[in-house]
Amino acid sequence: MDVIRSKPGTFGTLGTEPAQRDLKIEQRRARDFLKGDLAGQELEEYVESRLLTTTLDKAGAWAASNALFPATFGLACCAIEMMSIVASRVDIARFGFEAFRASPRQADILILSGRVSIKMAPVVRRVYDQMLEPKWAIAMGACSSSMGVFNNYAIVPADKFLPVDIHVPGCPPRPEALAHAILKLRKMIQDQPDLGWRARYDAEKTAELMPGYELPAHLTDPQAAEPVALAPLTAPGQEGEGA
Repeated sequence: MDVIRSKPGTFGTLGTEPAQRDLKIEQRRARDFLKGDLAGQELEEYVESRLLTTTLDKAGAWAASNALFPATFGLACCAIEMMSIVASRVDIARFGFEAFRASPRQADILILSGRVSIKMAPVVRRVYDQMLEPKWAIAMGACSSSMGVFNNYAIVPADKFLPVDIHVPGCPPRPEALAHAILKLRKMIQDQPDLGWRARYDAEKTAELMPGYELPAHLTDPQAAEPVALAPLTAPGQEGEGA
């Protein structure tokens, strides 16, 4: 690094370096603004150069993308890589992502870190359903994305039972790969905050059902609903009166 020595400006005069001159100018304009000496076009330019305008939706999306709470949920060997993103090497706390929550009611993102068996899929889906919207999901590793090396009858990919937002390739992927997926999800939330999984999968006003289960008729066809007889309200202890 080169050290450049220059003669400093005397008190009350501008310095000789361009950066020093700009700093002096900004300091004097700030002083004049606080004293109320700026007026007219000069005041408008000074205020406009220091204002940042946005919308409430964009501000909310920015806040949500920088305060994601992952669920404390590990499935297989990818969970070890997921745990390491909170360490000093990757330090995912820079993006407000390190607060893993032990309850799905306090989490808004589910990381499927490992293979998912057919018996485990309903459990994963139940955890996801208990999370409050807006919520997101990341399929970490080849197993949860495409069954990977365990391509047999017992493993199911995450897309078969869960709306996945980001896929992370690798077996297992490095912590840097998961950090990259987090940044992609963060950008997606900021750019398209309203594009939830129902809009992406064209699933508005739909319900997810287990195979072999059918909705009652009154839910699919409101005209087929039978009238329900309501019992008269009585005070406690007066059930037998008036019979």
